[in-house]
Amino acid sequence: MTALGFLYPGHSAEDDYPRMEQMLDSDVRLHVVHTDIGEDAHRVDALLEMGSAQRLTDRVEELRLTGAEAVVWACTSASFVFGWEGAHEQVRGLARAAGLPASSTSFAFAHAVREVGAARVAVAATYPEDVAGHFAAFLKSAGAEVVAMRGSGIITAAEVGTWGRDEVLALAREGDHPDAEAVLLPDTALHTAAYVAEVEAALGKPVLTANQVTLWEALRLAGRRVNAPGLGALFSREPVVQV
Repeated sequence: MTALGFLYPGHSAEDDYPRMEQMLDSDVRLHVVHTDIGEDAHRVDALLEMGSAQRLTDRVEELRLTGAEAVVWACTSASFVFGWEGAHEQVRGLARAAGLPASSTSFAFAHAVREVGAARVAVAATYPEDVAGHFAAFLKSAGAEVVAMRGSGIITAAEVGTWGRDEVLALAREGDHPDAEAVLLPDTALHTAAYVAEVEAALGKPVLTANQVTLWEALRLAGRRVNAPGLGALFSREPVVQV
């Protein structure tokens, strides 16, 4: 059995994780530990506090007791707002505190984009435009070309957590671009696990969503590959060989 740990901020779409565990249909167990988010706001100052070292390390021991082999900070916005170097330092601090391989959802997106072989991507975000811009800058630092970016102006994770299939599909369609080889939907507060395959079919290209890539990143850190077509192309295609 492979146990994976996730530090998840607050309570919005954490039920994606037991759903994804079922969709894996494997011997992988997902353990979610909630962090205190402070102020629920997609605002840079609030996000920097949400992703502070103290808030992450406060719950590390609880996560270690689950027997997790790797840990991922299951948050996009409160990692990429630190910038490329700051997000690396955040992950290094988490790894030291946990004594485990560690990553974050932002790096999960960067790695997943390469995995599906996408050089050009579109960002369809729930966030306000300025916060979405920080994500686009992070992706550029990772080597991806962002050909389109759409922010939805939603301030709180609580509101994002109320969105369902129709809103997710509309977000992806509105954020897509003809030149994009993949569409990215950041925000782990957004329920997407049940809709990834349907959204990909509608767009005709890989769709990468926050909770989906977070799970994939944890599996990568643990040295596991699991075929799960319901979770989209990221979980059902051969990896791209980088040359």
